[in-house]
Amino acid sequence: MERTWRWFGKNDKITLAMLKQIGVEGIVTALHDVPLGEVWTREKIRDLREYIESFGMRWSVVESLPVVETIKYGGPDRDHQIEVYKESLRNLSAEGIHTICYNFMPVLDWARTDLLHENPNGSSNLYFSYAEFAYFDIYVLKREGARADWEKFKFPEGIGEGRNVLAEADELAKTMTPEKDHQLVENIVIKTQGFVSGNFSEGDEHPLELFHQLLDNYKGIDKDKLRQNMKYFLEAIMPTCEECGMNMCVHPDDPPIEILGLPRIVRTEEDIQWFLDAVPNKHNGLTFCAGSLSAGAYNNVVEMARKFAPRTHFVHLRSCHIFPNGDFTEASHLGGRADIIELAHIFEKENPELPMRVDHGMTMLGDESKGYNAGYSFLGRMFALGQVQGILATVDRELGISYKQPGFFD
Repeated sequence: MERTWRWFGKNDKITLAMLKQIGVEGIVTALHDVPLGEVWTREKIRDLREYIESFGMRWSVVESLPVVETIKYGGPDRDHQIEVYKESLRNLSAEGIHTICYNFMPVLDWARTDLLHENPNGSSNLYFSYAEFAYFDIYVLKREGARADWEKFKFPEGIGEGRNVLAEADELAKTMTPEKDHQLVENIVIKTQGFVSGNFSEGDEHPLELFHQLLDNYKGIDKDKLRQNMKYFLEAIMPTCEECGMNMCVHPDDPPIEILGLPRIVRTEEDIQWFLDAVPNKHNGLTFCAGSLSAGAYNNVVEMARKFAPRTHFVHLRSCHIFPNGDFTEASHLGGRADIIELAHIFEKENPELPMRVDHGMTMLGDESKGYNAGYSFLGRMFALGQVQGILATVDRELGISYKQPGFFD
């Protein structure tokens, strides 16, 4: 697979010169300075593409060309925003970029409650606590219906047996402070969303008010309606994708659970099969994020990879560990539930040209002091990339595929 890296543009503290040295071949990025809902112009795309190419790499994948909320909930300007999206697709294609990773998650992109949860080796990783998230939902966000939703919440069979998340959230409320509440808002809303979705930014003075406004847009939107809105969007853009050779690959929901009273429609094998069948076009495909899928105890990640490899256009190789109580954390790229070694076999055999990135990595050896985006450390991801490069070199030898480390003589 093509070894790629998510990079956040010219202001990223991790430079392309650094990435060239560690074996990165392709860059996964976006026009982060273009406001939501505006066309990506050829000029801006070309400027960034040429900058990337000046370092000997290519712009492999767009992550993300955002699907604005009005498309997801079916607002009055949906059709206009779809036309904007199609124009951006044409401009990207004209500049030689043909793979688009996007998501159809309402309001929130990925969510974690702790961004620096300590590992036994002294490094840290992203972590999701159900009790802390429930506390945030009920006591900080104060969402209507939150208590009733958490009262009904159940873990998959075999996970979190006997656990009462609502009771734990109520117990947490006795010891939480305004400072701890603020940290939860930072972790769930600001630090994980601003650089990803564009809905929030670190300069927002009243993020919870904005959060409520976004949630209000989804009143009356259930799973079936969100599915139909996704189908409407995909059917509208597929002629443009055919015309321009654009591969659309949706990212699974992260975490793969329904949260905040919002439907989530790309979290299980059945969900993925539904949207692939609903719009049976080869350009309608999947970003196989092993990390997101492995956070769901009900997902058999390896079997899903075998089943959906032909419709996978982009791969995120990472893995999650689920604790007996149901909470989960990012795992080592050689551990967790995802079985990255077997996934490498599956995807290399299906298509050795697939772009792949290691996705989230540990925060380690001073990463925490560098101001990197949450989940996107340098040394931690470099360590993960080294592990995955070793896996790929071994798998390629077994499959008879020629492997060459970029930047080295044969």
